[in-house]
Amino acid sequence: MTLSRPVPGSLISGIKSFADDHGGAKAVIEYVGRRGARIVLVGEDGVWGDQMAEGTDIARSACAQAGVKIENAWERELLEQMRPSNDLWRSMGRRVLSR
Repeated sequence: MTLSRPVPGSLISGIKSFADDHGGAKAVIEYVGRRGARIVLVGEDGVWGDQMAEGTDIARSACAQAGVKIENAWERELLEQMRPSNDLWRSMGRRVLSR
């Protein structure tokens, strides 16, 4: 017997809203351990954002209900479509990597 967890309506509406604002979207779901799953959304215009879900099952269900296609992995075409903002480049430039 499997118990299915409910998908939060706010997650579905957030994904739908992103897709509507950016001419459609594709998603990549990343498992992040006990924290759940990260849904990285890439809009057709190159803008990207993310949402968090309690698990990969909830993330997949939310994307399906929002009408967003899920990519199996980070393919070259999807990466080339992404356009990081200038603010993101600045924030990455300030980070110091430690060993």
